[in-house]
Amino acid sequence: MIIGLVSVIMIFGIPIVAIITSHLSSQTELKAKIIEDQIKLEELKHQNYLLETDKMRRELEEQLKLDDKKLV
Repeated sequence: MIIGLVSVIMIFGIPIVAIITSHLSSQTELKAKIIEDQIKLEELKHQNYLLETDKMRRELEEQLKLDDKKLV
């Protein structure tokens, strides 16, 4: 009776452990991909910030030039 129970546990236990391990491995890979995508997104946000800042600086300089011309 005990030998049969142990053999049943071994027969079904090993595949269940393999399934759980595989699931945890794929979950870890997905988390790594998500983190990579978040890093890329932050890089794009930073580039956008730099471009917007430069654009606003140029617009301000242009506005100041126009204001100076109006005063002269």
